[in-house]
Amino acid sequence: MQLHDLKPSIGSKRSRRRVGRGISAGQGKTAGRGTKGEGARSGSGGKIYREGGNLPFIRRLPFKRGFTNLRKKVYVQVNVDEIDERFADGDLVNPETMAAVGFMKNAHDIPVVVLGRGKIAKKAIVQAHRFSKSARAKIESAGGSAEVLAYSLKPSGGAKSGR
Repeated sequence: MQLHDLKPSIGSKRSRRRVGRGISAGQGKTAGRGTKGEGARSGSGGKIYREGGNLPFIRRLPFKRGFTNLRKKVYVQVNVDEIDERFADGDLVNPETMAAVGFMKNAHDIPVVVLGRGKIAKKAIVQAHRFSKSARAKIESAGGSAEVLAYSLKPSGGAKSGR
């Protein structure tokens, strides 16, 4: 088979219907557009919605842009200077102890990220779900350790269904 032998499949190419060319052609006079009205005029079809006098659905919606990501992961943000002022030297700092100190309401609700604002002078074993590079460097330079926890959403004790 050569390039000049290629042809489209039989029946795949059809000539377009020439409308408005006399009554004997089958699509004469109004050319399938009916009589009068917006759809019969040239240039019609600009409106994408017609609701017969009602306010169009698209205009009834609130004027908001963008979208809300339902799978967005929200972290409790804790800085190293807050760890330094609320915990003693050599303490274990994990989500449970952070909740006890008041960083969050419940240790199992959302994951914890440790950020590097401020200074830390105390040795602490910090366990969190995520660390910034500067926070990890500051904790380790003070003699502590930064341990990453695996995040799994555990149901909180007093959680009730919304239904």
